[in-house]
Amino acid sequence: MEVTTINNIVVKNWATGLDQHAVQEVENLCKLPFVFKHIALMPDAHGGKGMPIGGVLATKGVVVPNAVGVDIGCGMCAVKTNIKVDDITQEVLRKKILRGIRKQIPLGRAHHKIAQPEEFMPQGHNLEATVVVARQQMSAMKQIGTLGGGNHFIELQRDEEDNLWIMIHSGSRNLGKQVGDYYNEKAEALNRRWFSSVPSEIQLPFLPMRTDEFRQYWAEMSYCIDFALANRRLMMQRIQEVIGEVMPGAEFEPMINIAHNYAAFEKHFGEDVIVHRKGATLAREGSVGIIPGSQGTCSYITEGLGNPESFMSCSHGAGRRLSRSEAVNTLSMESEIAMLERQGIVHSIRTKTDLEEAAGAYKNIDEVMEAQSDLVKIRTKLMPIAVIKG
Repeated sequence: MEVTTINNIVVKNWATGLDQHAVQEVENLCKLPFVFKHIALMPDAHGGKGMPIGGVLATKGVVVPNAVGVDIGCGMCAVKTNIKVDDITQEVLRKKILRGIRKQIPLGRAHHKIAQPEEFMPQGHNLEATVVVARQQMSAMKQIGTLGGGNHFIELQRDEEDNLWIMIHSGSRNLGKQVGDYYNEKAEALNRRWFSSVPSEIQLPFLPMRTDEFRQYWAEMSYCIDFALANRRLMMQRIQEVIGEVMPGAEFEPMINIAHNYAAFEKHFGEDVIVHRKGATLAREGSVGIIPGSQGTCSYITEGLGNPESFMSCSHGAGRRLSRSEAVNTLSMESEIAMLERQGIVHSIRTKTDLEEAAGAYKNIDEVMEAQSDLVKIRTKLMPIAVIKG
């Protein structure tokens, strides 16, 4: 971890080789008057919108929608099974399990044709306290249990004892984007009205705690976090049903879940603050986490060490090494496919555009894990056997 000071704000950085976009965004964060203590950058940090992905920002008395992002509640879940990977033939894997998953779970921009049962939706929320969520309910009921696109994935993996694992990376779908965009625009308008000292061009408008807009955003953000969890849970349930039909006697351990795009009230350095994690994962002492690699590298189940300097956070993955356009323009499709096939991985690279999510577009996950050895320890190492992308 390296420590620098920008505009009298301390930056604690676990990342190496930050891209210029991320460097500029860190400089912008250091212009905020409400930063608490310091800014933390996880080892997977890279440029985002407003705040780097892999960034952790603690504030006093305000929430910054763009420091949460638009895929609110996006995160990981994983389940260990009692199935041995060596007992699954390639024909069963490809024609029954993967084909069955694709039939059950819409991918990319696709959604269910009919609304899913109410019981799968988040419970215990007052929808009358929301604006965006209330008007998006019918759309959300068709989106729940769907993967989405971009870097979201369903992955079948094996641990070092040959046990089959199921891992999912997904978020709040279009609902989170609608909420994030709505409140970022509202914050921009309010900041102009208040003659805020935060420059508008850095895309970090804020909502103070005592405002109605803060309370509305918090209610809608909280719903989106629960919706993203419900989305992952429903996908996991349906994947388990597919595997259970194909592999009689299959048993599934309780689901591990961790979000990496959200804001939360927490206590750090003896004070109550709002911690924004954008592409960063909670790593309290003893907490179980998930840090995925790429579709050609290993992923990890981890245990947090509770390092106060990172606001008890760690990376949410390997982090991008290349932007999407750089990956498409510079990576070799033949080389990427050959690397995956040498490992026997059923992959999802079919066209040049798929190189956006190729293994070569991402940082070295082992180097990322080494860089955060003071933030988490490894519990389980997982290697991919089959990948489904949106």
